Amino acid sequence: MRKPIKGFSKLSKEAKIEWLSDQFFDNSEDAINLLKHYWHEDPKVQKLHDEFIENTLSNYYMPFGVAPNFKINGELYTIPMAIEESSVVAAAAKSATYWLERGGFKTSIISTKKVGHVHFIYQGDAQKLQSFFEDLKPALLKDTEELTANMRARGGGIIDLKLVDKRSAMEDYWQIEALFETCDSMGANFINSCLEQFSQTLQREIKAQDHFNEAEKAIQVVMCILSNYTPECVVRSEVSCKVEELNGDAGISPEEFAQKFQRAVRIAEVEPYRATTHNKGIMNGIDAVIIATGNDFRAVEAACHTYASRNGQYSSLTHCEVKDGIFRFWIEVPLALGTVGGLTRLHPMVKFSLDLLQQPNAEELMGIVASSGLAQNFAALRALTTTGIQKGHMKMHLLNILNQLEATDAEKESIVNYFKDKVVSHSAAVNKFCEIRGIKSPSEIKKEN
Repeated sequence: MRKPIKGFSKLSKEAKIEWLSDQFFDNSEDAINLLKHYWHEDPKVQKLHDEFIENTLSNYYMPFGVAPNFKINGELYTIPMAIEESSVVAAAAKSATYWLERGGFKTSIISTKKVGHVHFIYQGDAQKLQSFFEDLKPALLKDTEELTANMRARGGGIIDLKLVDKRSAMEDYWQIEALFETCDSMGANFINSCLEQFSQTLQREIKAQDHFNEAEKAIQVVMCILSNYTPECVVRSEVSCKVEELNGDAGISPEEFAQKFQRAVRIAEVEPYRATTHNKGIMNGIDAVIIATGNDFRAVEAACHTYASRNGQYSSLTHCEVKDGIFRFWIEVPLALGTVGGLTRLHPMVKFSLDLLQQPNAEELMGIVASSGLAQNFAALRALTTTGIQKGHMKMHLLNILNQLEATDAEKESIVNYFKDKVVSHSAAVNKFCEIRGIKSPSEIKKEN
């Protein structure tokens, strides 16, 4: 029976691996060798990766690809994408080429404000607290001057402070809500440091107020933390063209395509079941670039899905309009991103990705990421409303199936050619593989039994 281990984090990496192998793999050399196989050959680079997190054993590889031909605000980009899903990069690249000939993507920054809160409990007179807070603001700003000096020098800092009464949601619950501009950094550490100083100033200053009784002075700060919901840090990306310029090789008229496409988007706007899958596809394009550029895809995911629910029902992040013969398709999405700090100067592939994107600032990266999400969604909806989603997806997935079967390069080439004009399914791919190998297929074996 396995027992808990104490002090695991203090063990060397080799000792951690030995313990893991002993407890879960019966001292398997295969498990040990697998972990060591993915160590970087340069010890300095591996040490860098080891120190990103605790209890590092190895590196976990994901495919790193690129989607070329993204024309964004007149500039041509090749976008880096780190993702394991087979059809994502291909779909993004196809959409980029499609819109390259139709004017490309146009982006605009709606706002770049980020928000954080001091959450606290106050049991006393609301009017007294509200009056006190107006007098407190200068002290809050003064006490954070050292923390904000560098950010202010770059054009950022604290934008606004306000007291928020949340007692209708929870008894005695109040907030100090702070808005920040963090320029080219994501700003989490900066924001949290400011918030913690706000809480100290709040508690110190309220204790010095003679007109507050002891119960009112004894406020309880519950926590100080930024919010990953950033509805005031929003970017818009749009594509548009004449309806007659739509469709291309999709097999239906431009007018019918525009109508079906618009209705497909509308379904995602009104039906949460569809909106969830619709937005997941958008996040395929967004997350892949977020990961490649060393940003926090979990924070972005949380913000985007909350934003999709901001009107009381989960809905589409993209929208479509056909008016006066013009097709317009756009996305508005909250993206709190950074191009300095974090992993941007540490992770070699992140540095490569930002170099590939010509060292964008945070606002430019917001536009690039939003365009990637819009491109991904366009590709999915175009497939869904014309040929169906599985045709392209399964052809991309075919190589995964053949790799699972350990097909040779020659066998892969033959089978891929065979399915060029056929619908791919797992069973059909297996049957063709068995035929080429000259062995019985699972269906034949099942019949015999």
